[in-house]
Amino acid sequence: MKKWTVGVPDKKTVSALMLGCGVSSLAASALAAKGYSSPESVAERMNTDELSDPFLIKDMQEAADTINSAIENGEKICIYGDYDCDGIMSTVILYSYLMEAGADVTYYIPERSEGYGLNMKAIDKISDGGVTLIVTVDNGISAIPEAEYIYAMGMKLVVTDHHQQGEQLPKAEAVVDPHRHDCFSTFKYMCGAGIALKLVAALDGGDYTMALEQFGDLAAIATVADIVSLTGENRFLVSYGMELINNTDRPALMALKEVCGLSDRSVNTQSIGFGIGPRINAAGRFGSPRAAAELFLCEDYDEAMEAARELDRLNNMRKDTENTIVSEIFSMIDESPDLVRGRVIFLCGKNWHHGVIGIVASRIMEHFGKPCFIASETEGEIRGSARAFGEFSVFGALSACSESLEKFGGHPAAGGFTIKEGKADRFRQLLEEYALENHRTMPVMELKADAPLTPQELNVQNIKGLDLLEPFGTDNEKPLYYMENVQILDIFPLSDGAHSKLRIKLGFTQAEALVFRKSPDELIVSKGDVCDIIASLGVNEYRGTVSPAIIVSGIRPHSFQQSRYFAALSAFEAFLRGEELPKSYYSHMYPQREDVVKIYKSIPDNGICMDTLYIKLNDSNINYCKFCAAAEALRQLGLVTVSCAESKIKRVRVTQKADLGSAPVLVSLKSRLG
Repeated sequence: MKKWTVGVPDKKTVSALMLGCGVSSLAASALAAKGYSSPESVAERMNTDELSDPFLIKDMQEAADTINSAIENGEKICIYGDYDCDGIMSTVILYSYLMEAGADVTYYIPERSEGYGLNMKAIDKISDGGVTLIVTVDNGISAIPEAEYIYAMGMKLVVTDHHQQGEQLPKAEAVVDPHRHDCFSTFKYMCGAGIALKLVAALDGGDYTMALEQFGDLAAIATVADIVSLTGENRFLVSYGMELINNTDRPALMALKEVCGLSDRSVNTQSIGFGIGPRINAAGRFGSPRAAAELFLCEDYDEAMEAARELDRLNNMRKDTENTIVSEIFSMIDESPDLVRGRVIFLCGKNWHHGVIGIVASRIMEHFGKPCFIASETEGEIRGSARAFGEFSVFGALSACSESLEKFGGHPAAGGFTIKEGKADRFRQLLEEYALENHRTMPVMELKADAPLTPQELNVQNIKGLDLLEPFGTDNEKPLYYMENVQILDIFPLSDGAHSKLRIKLGFTQAEALVFRKSPDELIVSKGDVCDIIASLGVNEYRGTVSPAIIVSGIRPHSFQQSRYFAALSAFEAFLRGEELPKSYYSHMYPQREDVVKIYKSIPDNGICMDTLYIKLNDSNINYCKFCAAAEALRQLGLVTVSCAESKIKRVRVTQKADLGSAPVLVSLKSRLG
């Protein structure tokens, strides 16, 4: 369960945005919730209708001059990319342009096994091929020794990148990166492909016409897939590129849309982020990134279709591998629940595919609501990926654990690490020490609503006004709205119970709401209940009838007291970890026999989600600490099983009575009652 946070935008600001920007009340409240205080601030970040002069970026002129000179002199040029979607699109953009310009050009994209960025062995191969100029895309800003080696080999280097600069710049003819400390360009947040497109425009004299027409679609895909800020120039680039994608005659995109099931549907940021982008990334994870590059360089539809099907196959392999690892992790946790009762989750497996453990870390973090460090041991080496949220810093944690690590890197939300031989247990210990020292109260995952929704605002015209905020993405997420005191009139199963449809009443307004990936039995609300909902809004069109579409992100009873819930969960887990709690806590945590019996008898034959069971008990005498202690006692005595995959508790058939007081959790609690 996530902590709900509801924004309450200033009414005067909302009114000013409605009048000054000509938007609906829903759009205005979403803008105000995102921090926009005036029509001018909206225009500055949201209404960009062009890309800024490419030569505003430091060294762009030098880069263009160096490359154009190499073309004129017949020098061999190598584009050096990266194995993710952004790196592949960047490579295709610059390589395609240089080919059309008559350059003697090749490209090199490292395999994932080579690691990110320039490496010495690759430089040797490139040099052996007669290359005299290397141009990096989506990498290079941190390649200090590699740049020196390039010049030692008699070659020259141009760097184009979008990552943060370190203490030193690499040796190069030009280093094009908006994050250079001495770069004063107006927009800093483009991905590698956006910078590559700007370089193409610079090579063409600074005019964007050709660059956008030829490569706007590829830059848009990379911008969405690389999860960069969808504000400012990126909004223009993605909007422009989306038009190209939806009217494409590029064989690669026609084929990819076909395998993604998008041929007869309008492509948006969501379908790029969850359809097209992952298939391009799958090439670098489970095959070779060259496969994706060759698809986008292909001009024959049949060949493109064959290549797209191969990317689709690799993506299915990625999903299968990811699901297998997650299932293995869930089995580990079901067997040893203490693995997820720490402040931080650290899990290590054998031969888990390094191409997906970052995704797995995100999924486990999302499922358990804790910072997550996932590692895999392969041939004696333990490498891992980490994900976190809120104020917990992955980089800070890894820095605190440095004595147990061979190497590490990252930023607050994500990172990578390699553990020294025999130091995995010490790494786990140091993680917990860092978390305890820096976060006595650990951050809780949040579900944030931009604004409350009134019954009067729930109409088609108002909802359609949200279209003006598209494209949605990082820093411009699709708005979520809080609906309070919603009455559940009826509940229906969809897709054989895979999903649920609710008929609801908000004030005097009736509507339908969809809850994906939960059957009616799994919902924590029932017909007739009064609940609160956080949802996104859209429009349904069916047989000529247009109506509001409500997609539920969160639902719970109106009376739910979240502060007590999270405080109780934190206290119970602290108790299980052996942390000292105030003496008065233990009596409130200890369940009576009748409490445990009531909980046990309330479990339906087919099992039930733990949180759903607690909420449906609706017993003021059983606080959440008592509930957790009772459930753990039942699990320890073998009377129930608890599946972490579904957060589901299920009764076990037993043939003899169990001594409730012998459950270790209750013995431990009783010893502290004093």
